[in-house]
Amino acid sequence: MDKASEAVLALKPVTFRYKAAIDQDRIPQFGLIAEEVEKVNPDLVVRDTEGKPYTVRYDAVNAMMLNEFLKAHRKIEEQETTIAELRSTVAKEEARFAQQEKRMEALTARLKEQAAQIQKVSAQIEMSKPALRVVVNKP
Repeated sequence: MDKASEAVLALKPVTFRYKAAIDQDRIPQFGLIAEEVEKVNPDLVVRDTEGKPYTVRYDAVNAMMLNEFLKAHRKIEEQETTIAELRSTVAKEEARFAQQEKRMEALTARLKEQAAQIQKVSAQIEMSKPALRVVVNKP
């Protein structure tokens, strides 16, 4: 039935009322129109003695709907598995990112310390330089 059941996806359910001769109360009904079903899949209708569509083979439609439901259910299960795997991957990546962020913060702190030390050493070197003397040559 694999692909054949996909025909039910093209069916259009309707609300209708039978003629008073068939149903005096004309209670709203839910179903399919045999002529429309015939266009989708002629095997899903029962014909009258003249060969015209008379009614829908709801037993066959139900079996096809069950097949489509089961296919959709399997697909949903696969998608749920994929979503769980993706969530796990995202959680691992977030943890890895948090670790990298901590390492970057530590490196930034070390760089600031080193910059402060370099500035301190530079200041000490500057102070230990002999003062410049200006020599004037007299002729």
